[in-house]
Amino acid sequence: MGLPAVNVSRATIVANGARCLCPNCGRRTLFMPGRMFKVNPSCTNCGLRIETGDGAFLGPFVINYAITVFGLVVPVLVLYAAGKVGPVAALSLSLAAALLAPLALYRLSWGLWLALYYFFLPQDAPGNLGGRKPDDE
Repeated sequence: MGLPAVNVSRATIVANGARCLCPNCGRRTLFMPGRMFKVNPSCTNCGLRIETGDGAFLGPFVINYAITVFGLVVPVLVLYAAGKVGPVAALSLSLAAALLAPLALYRLSWGLWLALYYFFLPQDAPGNLGGRKPDDE
């Protein structure tokens, strides 16, 4: 049995997720209005499930952690090891990155997580269901 026809393409899913939009409908509904860190359980426009269960935060957490550590902290430590920055500067920059980057990247990490999730399961996006229930229900 083949997969159903896809109305929301993988490219659309990734583009919407990278812009922190709903991967399915492209609306700005991932977060509750006026709340910086409160994720909607589902898209208020199309019904896409955003928080899919108790461990739903783990995907964004890992993405956020990876960007912070490998994109910010490790390069500072490499600069220190190469002698380009002193120990106080390296410690200060690493500490600032470790404390501030996760806050700044919180929303982006949710968008990237949903893009990654639905990139591999595009048939489960509401726009691609065609009247059937998602596979993960």
